[in-house]
Amino acid sequence: MKILITGATGLIGKEIIKQCHIEGISTHFLTTSKAKLSSKENEKGFLWNPSKGAIDLNAFQGVTHIINLAGSTIAQRWTEKNKAEILHSRLDSINTLMKGIRQLKSHSLTYFLGASAIGYYPSDFSKEYPSDWHSESGKASFLRETVLAWEAANESVASLGLRLGQLRIGLVLDQQEGALPQFVTPIKNFVGAAFGNGKQWQSWIHKEDIARMFVSLSKNELEGVFNGVAPNPVIQKELVAAIAQQLNKPVLLPNVPGFVISLILGEMAQLVLESQKVQSDQWFALGFEFHFPTLPEALRDLL
Repeated sequence: MKILITGATGLIGKEIIKQCHIEGISTHFLTTSKAKLSSKENEKGFLWNPSKGAIDLNAFQGVTHIINLAGSTIAQRWTEKNKAEILHSRLDSINTLMKGIRQLKSHSLTYFLGASAIGYYPSDFSKEYPSDWHSESGKASFLRETVLAWEAANESVASLGLRLGQLRIGLVLDQQEGALPQFVTPIKNFVGAAFGNGKQWQSWIHKEDIARMFVSLSKNELEGVFNGVAPNPVIQKELVAAIAQQLNKPVLLPNVPGFVISLILGEMAQLVLESQKVQSDQWFALGFEFHFPTLPEALRDLL
């Protein structure tokens, strides 16, 4: 078994490579930067340029599985230019992989695991979403439209005869990257607070568990859609309180009103104001064991 990983230098990608090393799985990874190329034991890098449809076909040599994480970060100002980049970087990555596979005279590929996001689910403060929930309706948003297009592109990979899985990623907790430091820093400086009414659901997951999910799905070549979240989501007010408790800091300020966040962030305010309560029941049926099933356990490890 050898896994080709795109987006390998990001938060989740680095953790997946770490998990692969723990389990003795060889990895190839794709990067747009020569400076990030490396060739270590069980880890070798190759160049590509998804925006131009260019890829080093040697990246596929001996590869049996692909994990695709590639895509421009959503944590940037949502100008029209950046929104186009967020969407097209995801579609271009999948199209470039498919183009490369079609150019191969032969290959050993059997499975493709595409990243997605819980932004697939419309914002709702009371509904709980299983992975088999499906509807084309719901309030339109840039995030949901992006995820719908992303998943449609993932699904097109099945035309190559590969087994296909998709993992809808929740709020990934990491001490240095992603959303957690954005909560931690204000709380440490006594200016932390929840946003809006603070009742929006945060379906979070520890970085180690999301990486283990990707590896587990790949090893078992499981098809279908899976929710990449821990079994105990919390509302944002509880998230802020739990972080403050772990840091032994008080939360002194009232919630920041939603309209203030919208004025500051514009459309990007969706990231902190929308609510998705997402189920993880399917993982118990698969025998997956969460290392960090509750928020206090995750925060103790990370902070």
